[in-house]
Parts: sequence; C-alpha cells; structure tokens
Amino acid sequence: MGADEITPQLFPNRFADAVGPSAGGPARDRCRCVGHSVATRSATVSFHRDRQDTEAAGWQHLLALIDEAVADGRTVFKPFVDLSAPERRQIVTLPPAIAKLTAVKHLELYGTNLVRIPPEIGAMTSLEVFEPYTSHRLHWYPYELTRCAKLADSTVSTRVLYGNFKFRPPFPKLRPVTGVGEADFEALDPGVWGADAVRTCSICDGPVQGELHQVWISRLVGTDVLPFLVNACSAACVAALPEPHPGYFPTPHTGGPDIVQSAARR
Repeated sequence: MGADEITPQLFPNRFADAVGPSAGGPARDRCRCVGHSVATRSATVSFHRDRQDTEAAGWQHLLALIDEAVADGRTVFKPFVDLSAPERRQIVTLPPAIAKLTAVKHLELYGTNLVRIPPEIGAMTSLEVFEPYTSHRLHWYPYELTRCAKLADSTVSTRVLYGNFKFRPPFPKLRPVTGVGEADFEALDPGVWGADAVRTCSICDGPVQGELHQVWISRLVGTDVLPFLVNACSAACVAALPEPHPGYFPTPHTGGPDIVQSAARR
C-alpha cells in the first residue's frame, strides 16, 4: 500500500453527548490557578472563593434534575447536558442532594464550572464510573469520594490537579488544627477552608464539633490518583488514614510551599 493509500484512523469522541447547548454566552470561567507546566506553575495556590448562589436558575434546575433521577432510578446521570450555558456557569458545586442518587453508576460532569464537590458524593454507593473530564476548575476532591467502593473507572483532567505528577503544582496551605472558638464550622470562607461549612468527619463520619483537622492526601481512586481534602474531627482520625499513593508526598500533609514533592515526571 502506498503512502497516499493509507486510511486515516478515526477516534470517536467519547463525550460527544456530554455537552449541553452553547447559546447564551460562556458556560464556564477560565482558570490558570495551577499553571500548565513546571515553568508556569505558581509558587502558592489558594482555593477558589466562589460561593454557590442557591437562588440561581441553574441551581434550581439542577435540583429538579436530581429529583427526577431519584424518582426514575436511573443509573447514568449527566445533568449538565440539560442545562443552558448560562445555567451551567452558575453551578460551582453540586447540591448535597446528590446523596440521594444511590442508584447512579455513572456520573458525568464534563466541562463544568465546578470548583468543588460536596462530601455527600460519598453516599453514591453504586458509583462505578466518574467523569469530571475537562472541568478545569476542579483541582481537588473530597476524601469522602473514597467511600464509593465500587468506583473503578474515572476520567479526570489530571494536569489541573494539585500535586499532579506531570509538574507538581503546590497545594493550598491548610490550618492543621482549628478550635471552635477560632471559626464557626457552619459558616466558613470557602477560599480559606475549601467549603462554606464542615459538619461531619471525612473519616469516621462523626460530627465535627470541638476542633477541625484538615490535611491533604493523594490516593488512587478509579483510574486516577487524586488529591483529597480531609476534614477530620480528631488527630486520631487523621492517624487512621491509609498511606498515600506511591510517588506522592509520603504522609498526610497541610500543603503550602514548604511541602517538598517528588520531582515531576518528564
């Protein structure tokens, strides 16, 4: 066969049906928090400060879609396909109501404007496939995702993750221990804490009351190593964490520029 007779190979777009309508303006905001290489990574990073507007049309539409999915017991949930572009841009986190999606096996969050996912995702016990691909403002995940014991397949844009192996961007600096007198755990600044409230322990699921212990840990979940934020009720719960994934920082840590990570892969 001559060079001019070679048949080009076509690769199907796995996410062709995962994109909602484009009319009405941008569906998400640009983000360069972590950079895109060793040369462009920031020396320090911070959580996104965005707060969810629970009165927004997109939020109300998403709540209705969750109720529909619960009612019909569907196993595949692609809510952002049904939202307009302006509505998709309004969603910066998922509602706690995702805890009711216990029948969902496949959760697709392609190309969203999400900056965080709530701990209630840990209640989605049937979850097997998790696809937040090209959601470029998601730099970390809640440790509660590790409770999804059936999760075996994930598609994540790893280059935007804190501590990713490609160029090792830093993690936000955490306060290792915070007493109840120092912060109201029901009303937090998400730019400082990664959440606007912390109520339960990521590890034992007990209440967080007297003090809050926050640490980072990188673990393999699905097919990706993800940076997890742990909100623990005690030092004992932090001590109960498993070992981080090989090749990542060897212990749970509090982030910041002083954490020396393994060299980036080349």
